[in-house]
Amino acid sequence: MPNKSPLDDPENAAYAWARFRQIMKVLMAVTVLIVIIALTMLYAFNGMISVHFYIAVALGISFTMLLGGGLMGLVFLSNGTGHDESVDNRLPSSDELFGRKDDD
Repeated sequence: MPNKSPLDDPENAAYAWARFRQIMKVLMAVTVLIVIIALTMLYAFNGMISVHFYIAVALGISFTMLLGGGLMGLVFLSNGTGHDESVDNRLPSSDELFGRKDDD
């Protein structure tokens, strides 16, 4: 039977998700800053190339940073709340799995 997760408690879950939202807000601010810096540097060194190029760069940087940061934030949330320790991860041995008997 699986152990009870600390995230099953509404108070712990509310605190963990509030902390995750705070991390995402900071990540969003950093992402906007990085996109502005990148677009400024591209314009300074290359001039106006194409508006589509700048849109693609902004979307690529934003998507990469937000996806990576969001997934990393979920890992921190899972580990920091003790949810990882509550998972029952006992796997059967290969002998138990395939029904082999030891004939020693």
